[in-house]
Amino acid sequence: MRNQVVVGVAVGTTVVAVAIGALIWRWKLMKEQQLKHARNIIRKFARECATPVAKLWQVADDLVSQMKASLDSPSSNETSSSSTLNMIISNVTALPNGDEEGFFYGVNVHGTNVLILCARLGGKNKPICDLQREEIPIPPHVLAGSSMVRKGLMKDLNQALKNLGTKMHIFALVDETIGGLAGGRYYNRDSVAAITLAMRTNAAYTEPSEDPYSTEMVISMEWGNFRSPHLPLTSFDTRLDSESTNPGSGIFEKLISGMYLGEIARLVLLKLAQETGLFGSKVPPNLMTAYALSSPDMAAMHQDTSEDREIVGEMLNDIFGIDNSSLLARELVAEVCDIVTERGARLAGAGIIGIIKKLDRIENRKSVVTVEGGLYEHYRIFRNYLHSSVWQMLGKDFSDNVIVEHSHGGTGTGALFLAAAHTHKPLSSDSL
Repeated sequence: MRNQVVVGVAVGTTVVAVAIGALIWRWKLMKEQQLKHARNIIRKFARECATPVAKLWQVADDLVSQMKASLDSPSSNETSSSSTLNMIISNVTALPNGDEEGFFYGVNVHGTNVLILCARLGGKNKPICDLQREEIPIPPHVLAGSSMVRKGLMKDLNQALKNLGTKMHIFALVDETIGGLAGGRYYNRDSVAAITLAMRTNAAYTEPSEDPYSTEMVISMEWGNFRSPHLPLTSFDTRLDSESTNPGSGIFEKLISGMYLGEIARLVLLKLAQETGLFGSKVPPNLMTAYALSSPDMAAMHQDTSEDREIVGEMLNDIFGIDNSSLLARELVAEVCDIVTERGARLAGAGIIGIIKKLDRIENRKSVVTVEGGLYEHYRIFRNYLHSSVWQMLGKDFSDNVIVEHSHGGTGTGALFLAAAHTHKPLSSDSL
């Protein structure tokens, strides 16, 4: 009887062990299938986001065609039927040449704040010194009932300056990208274009002018609205666009600007969480919050070089409440960030080459393009991808002809350089 009990217990133990072993096997198989599915999702996303040099040239050529179409339209400040670009001709009639000297003021409107700057320009020997900045919030009632129309605002500001008894005069209100172009020209006469790569994006450049009073036109491209059938769009981009406040518009901006890079990455991570259980059996609630992942946070995860991706893990916990991510999950998150960033940066590079091609300066002249904005300045991998795309598109024969560099003087200083360029008396101390 005792032997039968012992045998029974042994058999029962064996059955339990077999059952546990089967459960473990099934769990491992499920995890392997989930991992395979996750890799397939990322692989498909990478294919759809791919930006080989041939595609970049297609994008650049489309940009050139639309630039020409917009400029050839009856009203140069309106979008032509064959172009998605506005190509707004600025009322700036002069850019600096680097010889300007004097003490100048500039004003920049940044969202809900006004940035006031003053500095002394010393010409080529001592370009800029004594730079001072002060940021002042715009009163809510002014924003609510704003007359922020360019001509009306210029008139109001000049009247206010007159009432205060100052000897200052505002000659133009321009996009900050045009200010970046002015800063680039002050330091280098080969500077022909400026790009803003921040939360938003824009491009400005110069065209030869037939105006007897000015040798060149300064044009704000409003290139965030650029659209081409060659842009590598995915289902995630389609969803972002449809759920945005401006569906169907700003397609290029939604691919390359800081406002949207993190959101694209979030949508991919959400799909991975929903379909592969990458972050556990339940989808983290915060992962379903639109725009929860900012581009700076995305950059921090992407540029994490620690062996076990510690920063990625910390950011996932802080942003989405994912406190138990595996090393594999953190590696896949970094891979998603890389795909989104590479595509955005390389498309921005294609846009730069498109502008230089429009100006017919690729083969025979040196051109400098200045870039302003936190996305370019602080996101090292983004910046490197942009530079490499320019070099790859131009090849070894012409890559030295286009120089892409960070803007000079910092945010807002373009207004100072424009003020200097429009001062008829270079040594005047009170100019705007």
